[in-house]
This record gives sequence, structure tokens and C-alpha cells, in this order.
Amino acid sequence: MAKKNDEKSYHAQVLRKKIVRYIVLSILALMCLFPLYIMIINSTHESAEITRGLLILPGSWFFKNLTKTLTDPSIPILRALLNSLFISACCAILTTYSSTLTAYAVHAYDFKGRKAIQTFILAIMMIPSQVTALGFYDLMKSFNLLDNYIPLIVPTIAAPVVYFFMLQYMQGALPLEIVEAARIDGSGEFRTFNSIVLPIMKPAIAVQAIFAFVTNWNNYFTPNLIIKSQNLYTLPIVIAKLRAADFLTFDNGEVYMAMVLSIIPVVIVYLFLSRYIIQGVAVGSVKG
Repeated sequence: MAKKNDEKSYHAQVLRKKIVRYIVLSILALMCLFPLYIMIINSTHESAEITRGLLILPGSWFFKNLTKTLTDPSIPILRALLNSLFISACCAILTTYSSTLTAYAVHAYDFKGRKAIQTFILAIMMIPSQVTALGFYDLMKSFNLLDNYIPLIVPTIAAPVVYFFMLQYMQGALPLEIVEAARIDGSGEFRTFNSIVLPIMKPAIAVQAIFAFVTNWNNYFTPNLIIKSQNLYTLPIVIAKLRAADFLTFDNGEVYMAMVLSIIPVVIVYLFLSRYIIQGVAVGSVKG
């Protein structure tokens, strides 16, 4: 009888802990989603209503704000959206492929100076991009690459954080015996990498592709430093230009609608690749 009471007490305690966890997680989820909800709600109201205070219920100006945002000649929102989509997609592909290739070279080959190279790459990871911004700008100016997408895309090949994640994942998920077997069968190194290594690394690649896409999609600092032509503006620059407008012409409805449009591609990419996130992060962090 005492044993049954102890079991009941234990199960009740476990249940209480689960309830507390769910309550805490629900509160945190609401706190995270509330700003997103307010942004969507504000996109359905006119500018004058938004300036009066916090709005909780949706309004009737959604399609009016959408039409104004898409047809306003001073803010090329669709062109900026396509520009950001092109840059972010290219950066995500280059970042993940080159970082996986670098991690494979360090993981699969035993060569002199390997530890020194690893240390050097990790040291670079600690340097903020803002510190090197002036030198980067001067370098691109000397190469005559200002007002061009090349400085925004090509440097993403060197991504120490992504390389570190890929290396950690590879050490836990890629046995070197598979690589050796492929070499014995006569497979070339690039064929081995593309046909064997990449499919094994697919979860980690998907995770880092999402992070790289979102990082470059939200990047305002570097494009604003490099891009000067309006037809090359990215979405963060256009939204910033909207918010910097004169208060007499400032339209909050357009700003919030532009923000809503800006999150749609990110949500699509996340939904498309999200099934890999938990698997990739869990396995990649085993050695972390």
C-alpha cells in the first residue's frame, strides 16, 4: 500500500513539473510571438490609427496598405525583395557548401599545420565584422566593386562559425571508414564529397542554410555600406528609408506592411527546411 502511494506521489510530482514547464514555455512563446502579432495587426490599420496607441484587433486597411506599398514609386519594394532573395540564396549556398568542404578537408586529411589552421579559423570567428568594415570598404573601392553585389556574396565563402558547426557535426556523423572505402573503390575526392559526404551532412547543411539565409536577409550594415543605386537596394535598406522619411509623409501602415512582406520568404524557407533543425542541431552539438 505504501509502495502504491509512493508511486502515485511520484507520478503526481512528475505531472506537476510537466504542467509548470508547459506553462513557462507557453508564456515564453506568447512573449516571442506578441511583437509579430502586433506587426501584422498594425499592417491592417491606417497610419493615424497606429500613432494613437497599441492596437489589438485587426483593421480594414490591409489591402489598401498592401496596394500603396507595392505601387509606391519611392520604395521599390518588389525589386528590393527580389534583390534580397537573390543575395540571401547565393550566400546560403556558398556559405554552406564552402564551409562543409573546408570542414571535410580538415576532418578527412591529416596534414602538417592542421591544428594551426583550425586555431586560426576559430580566432577569426571572434572578430566582429564592424571592426573590419572600414578596411573592407577601402578594399572594395580599390577593386572598383562598390555598388555591386559581389562584395555582399563572395566574402560569405569564408564563414568560420559555419565551418566550426560543420566540423563538429562531421566528427560525430561521418566515419572516415566510409571515405576510405570510397577511395579504395576509385572514387575521386570531389565525387566522394558530393556523392557521399553531402547527403550525410544534409541535416547540418539545412540548419546552416536557414541561419545563413536569415542573417543575410536581415543584413543592413554591409549593403548600406556598399550599395548606392536605388535599383540595387535590399529590403532592409528600403524599410530603413521608409522609416527615415519626413514625418509629414511618413506612413506607418506602409512600414508595417513592408515588414510583413519581408518575413514571408523567411517563413517559407524555414517551413521548407525546418524538419532538419532539431536533428541537425542535436547531432552537431554532441561534440560541442
